[in-house]
Amino acid sequence: MANTTNKPPWLSDPAAWLELFVLGNVGFLAVDVFIAHAINAFRVWTQWIPVAFSLVGPVVMVVGMLANGLRPQRGTLGDWLGRIVGAGSILVGVAGLILHLESHFFKQQTLANLVYAAPFVAPLSYTGLGLLLLMNRMVDRRSWEWAQWVLLLAWGGFVGNFGLSLTDHAQNGFFNVLEWVPVFTAALAVGFFLLAIWMPDGGYRAVCVVVLLLQCVVGMVGFGLHLWRDVTGPMSGLVENFLYGAPIFAPLLFVNLSVLGGLGLWARQRCEEEDQVMPQAAAQALA
Repeated sequence: MANTTNKPPWLSDPAAWLELFVLGNVGFLAVDVFIAHAINAFRVWTQWIPVAFSLVGPVVMVVGMLANGLRPQRGTLGDWLGRIVGAGSILVGVAGLILHLESHFFKQQTLANLVYAAPFVAPLSYTGLGLLLLMNRMVDRRSWEWAQWVLLLAWGGFVGNFGLSLTDHAQNGFFNVLEWVPVFTAALAVGFFLLAIWMPDGGYRAVCVVVLLLQCVVGMVGFGLHLWRDVTGPMSGLVENFLYGAPIFAPLLFVNLSVLGGLGLWARQRCEEEDQVMPQAAAQALA
């Protein structure tokens, strides 16, 4: 059927928005990682690798988008460039995880080293983004499985966010009682989205939307509190406060993951509207 609305097809395509989501996140990680590694002045040369990847990766993706659009077909330049960026992102994430754990935790497996060492979960952001890129090219974009993969990876992100919220705030012993709010909120998202993967019910989807909106509120309020803490910090310079104070961008992960979860819910609603049903194997597992 011809497009009578004169709107680009990608506007109503969750898969196209997922490409933009990954593009923006890979690029933004250059800033986030730069700030995190500037704390020790990039003491180890390998700390430059994720920054370089986040600068080059989006450029490669844009080249593919210009060549084949936001919905590249298999075998096209855009398809292969996305696969290369996805595979590279996974490698950067896994290597970062190992290097972060080696900083202290592998030498002495203690809770203190796990909390105060480099955040071991953080590099997995690259791994999750790489998996999203590869999945977007290996799974039918209008299928139930595509929506399920997005929800599963969003759930994995919420698990990581819970770990980061817990360990980051444990560093100061939860000095402010408000620091428990993101921990409980992240745990709420983990529980609800684990069930969302297996419950294709419109009513439950509405509940999940409310949970996502709560994540956004907590993320924006947290960003404001972190910003205020850094601006009014105890150190003499503003740069020092931003480097060594509250991580300014960390709360925005709540908002970011809510966008990803929303894409998964949108895709599954579209499948239901097209009368696609849950695969038989998954339905039998729930019976």
